[in-house]
Amino acid sequence: MKLVPPGVERAYYAAQQPLVGWLLRTGVRPNTLTSVGAGVVLASAVAYGVGGIRVGGLLLLLSGLVDTLDGQVARHGGMVSKFGAFYDSTLDRVGDGATFIGIAAFLLTAPGVFAPVPAAITCMVAILASLIVSYARARAEGLGLDCRVGMAQRAERIIGLGLPSLLVGAGPRALVLEGIVALLALLSVITVVQRFIHVYRQTEGARAPERVMPSRAVDTVPKGP
Repeated sequence: MKLVPPGVERAYYAAQQPLVGWLLRTGVRPNTLTSVGAGVVLASAVAYGVGGIRVGGLLLLLSGLVDTLDGQVARHGGMVSKFGAFYDSTLDRVGDGATFIGIAAFLLTAPGVFAPVPAAITCMVAILASLIVSYARARAEGLGLDCRVGMAQRAERIIGLGLPSLLVGAGPRALVLEGIVALLALLSVITVVQRFIHVYRQTEGARAPERVMPSRAVDTVPKGP
């Protein structure tokens, strides 16, 4: 189960096609877009850290847009490469960590924040869980298994954090921001569990022997008077 419905995802990618075509005509390389997206998400982390929560949310959403463009440009332009996939995946992990580090810095330093230390610890949990979510998929795919499951994948994390940040900001005493981070941390932990179960079912679960019901013994003793 994904929080973003497949129909919405397909419509989003379809709406990007004119922009993808323009980027291909101008000769923009996928790795260039990956680098730009990483720069935008790092700028988002800085904005969160200094208290620009709405700006941070806007930049985070923009980084998500660029992050989906690089893959489409690579596929439609015949520029898919192993290094490009490695480069994109690595910078995505940098962006995930930087975003929550920026939020934690804000929660620990801003005045009037409710429970700053527990909130910062929640950010740490969110970082760890988001990294394990991504690693679990990468490791599974390295073993030839499909692992595109879970409630809070990267798109859900970007939208779930960026949109409320843009529309609401941190909220009174940063409670809105703290609640969003706590929810994303919880959903990411659930996603880790979902991926463990999914991979288990494809490997150990698939090899589990079927239980054979014992057949009823046949009475071979002749019955007679």
